[in-house]
Amino acid sequence: MLSGVWRSITVWAVSTVTMLVLAGALPDFQLQSDDGDSATQIATTAAAGAGVFGLLSSLVWPLLVRALLLVPALVLGLLVFFLNGSLLLVALRISPSGQGEVAPETAVVVAAAMSAVASATGGALAVRDDDAYRRRLYRLADRRRRRADGRAGPSTPGAVFLQLDGVGHDVLERAVGQGLMPTVAQWLGGRRPTHRLIPWRTDWSSQTGASQLGILHGSNHDVPAFRWYEKDSREVMVCNRPTSAAELQRRAVEHTGDGGLLAVDGASRGNLFSGGAGQLALVLSVAARRGRENRSRAGYFAYFSDPANAVRTAMSFVADVLREIGQSMRARIEQRRPRVRRGGLYPFVRAFATVVERDVVVAAVIGDMLAGRNAVYADLVAYDEVAHHSGPHSRDAEKVLQRLDRSLALIAKVAEHAPRPYRIVLLSDHGQSPGETFLTRYGLTLGNLVRAGCGLPVPRKAQSTHSGAEARAAVRAALRRPVEEGGEQHRPSRRRSEPIVLASGNLGLVSFPDVPHRMSREEIDRRHPALLSTLANHPGVGFVLVRSKEHGGVVLGAHGKEVPVDELDDELLGPLADFGPGAADAVRRTHAFPHTADIMVNSWYDPGEGEVLAFEEQIGSHGGLGGAQGRPFLLSPMALSAPVEDEAELVGAEQVHRVLRRWLRECNGPQVPLMDRPDESDEPDERAA
Repeated sequence: MLSGVWRSITVWAVSTVTMLVLAGALPDFQLQSDDGDSATQIATTAAAGAGVFGLLSSLVWPLLVRALLLVPALVLGLLVFFLNGSLLLVALRISPSGQGEVAPETAVVVAAAMSAVASATGGALAVRDDDAYRRRLYRLADRRRRRADGRAGPSTPGAVFLQLDGVGHDVLERAVGQGLMPTVAQWLGGRRPTHRLIPWRTDWSSQTGASQLGILHGSNHDVPAFRWYEKDSREVMVCNRPTSAAELQRRAVEHTGDGGLLAVDGASRGNLFSGGAGQLALVLSVAARRGRENRSRAGYFAYFSDPANAVRTAMSFVADVLREIGQSMRARIEQRRPRVRRGGLYPFVRAFATVVERDVVVAAVIGDMLAGRNAVYADLVAYDEVAHHSGPHSRDAEKVLQRLDRSLALIAKVAEHAPRPYRIVLLSDHGQSPGETFLTRYGLTLGNLVRAGCGLPVPRKAQSTHSGAEARAAVRAALRRPVEEGGEQHRPSRRRSEPIVLASGNLGLVSFPDVPHRMSREEIDRRHPALLSTLANHPGVGFVLVRSKEHGGVVLGAHGKEVPVDELDDELLGPLADFGPGAADAVRRTHAFPHTADIMVNSWYDPGEGEVLAFEEQIGSHGGLGGAQGRPFLLSPMALSAPVEDEAELVGAEQVHRVLRRWLRECNGPQVPLMDRPDESDEPDERAA
């Protein structure tokens, strides 16, 4: 068994050998004087340099990282190499032998290689020495407890909520069945399963902004999509924009009068919203703030304070960039369909989500558990990012699920050594529905289809498509009415502002910014008499929602199908028939939002294949109704009460929030307050659909 001292000596020896090898391989790196030294002197210089470099990395590196907390994440990742190289230059200068010399650009390579080798060596020794690993966790947990309050950890359980972004209930079941996620399989299988798994149903806006706002803050009221235009402020709201996220969080707190799910000794990691937590890392809603109160990037310090972590993550980042380039080339060579372009900055965006964000968030969660915090909510976005471009059931996405399962195993292992017991809850915010894009199938975007239906100019390529030609023909037919019937007023006016068309997965939103209110069907027909029929009858559109002066609101479908919103139910679904139970309630709820668009367009959906048509360039999409995107999962320990009673269904992110809050009370007691809302109750059956 290796003790900590022997492990350090072994790492030092391997680092010394690495430095000797690099000195022999790199012309700008030498460990001897110009006159030449003996082999013993060179070895002594290498050992001294490796030792001083190791000490500087341990003592100086954390201070450098803390000083660079305000540096953007991607820039910090690049600075890792240069800072490591600077430490090597200093180490050689102050080394007792004083013989070492290295060019600055070579120092970067040498330092990166030495840190990587030292990390691999230390990691291999730690893996083999389980007892030493456990002792280190116990010491770290005890030190954090003393630093926190000087008392032993609480005996009541804490809760860790881990969100696997975009993983649908069907995807999780399939991954477990194929053996891709052994940790989750162990929780669910065996003679004595420890967790239960159920699906839940999202709101119409099946995306992270709406779901996570509802889960963390108890309200996603007036979030009609991932992006939408607000006429009163004349701004486009985007859920993953820092200023928009901050405003949405403010509105949710104002709407509920409650600070959030994590208000009592909580931590929010990698989320769009804080949930009222005091400990924050990579939280978008506070990313726009500046000053000491902005601790959103503190997670970087906790992780990158170890230079070995920094180099390992940087190397994994590069490896994932190359992996994505290779997978993209293979998809093109094999002519896979459907397929979208994956060039430009996407390989770097993907690597940040699958490597940097994952590593920092997992490290932050581990730190929170060792610190004994009451509640932790963390979002792991890796699968969602890859599935958008490779497909939700692709081999690329499956590989990501395997790596995420290893992160779950690590968190579960650390929970065994935490100062208090922890209940680990696994959940997702939405799923993803496969299918080719609207542009790929029809040759034009939804924006161009809307412009054609309004009689506005569209690109020549879009004009030549069948959809574009039909839309122009419909406009001409509508404008050839006799003058006495008011046909002249239907001609498009150049003075009118053009419609704003936004896409959120397979959900499209059309707004007319020059009209201060939400336009009615009658107003739209007077201005653009062919638009609504063009959209409703298009084969790529499932249904259209629009306000109506006569009916309050109406859902339009192909061949003249229409049903007033107030009459929608499971017996009279009309154009919503293919979208299944719950679609009517979801549409009716969104129709009542103050900032719902003038026209809401949901794409076609094939219930047999589960496919939709994304209005964005994504072959795995979410944001509207149709298929697996609306069926995420909730996996909870048996030690907690059942999410819902009997065969009831869990519907909507706000109800998920109430379930999680109930579980926090079961863990931590009445210190977790109930929300001060009329529909709030401690009884499980009142949270069911």
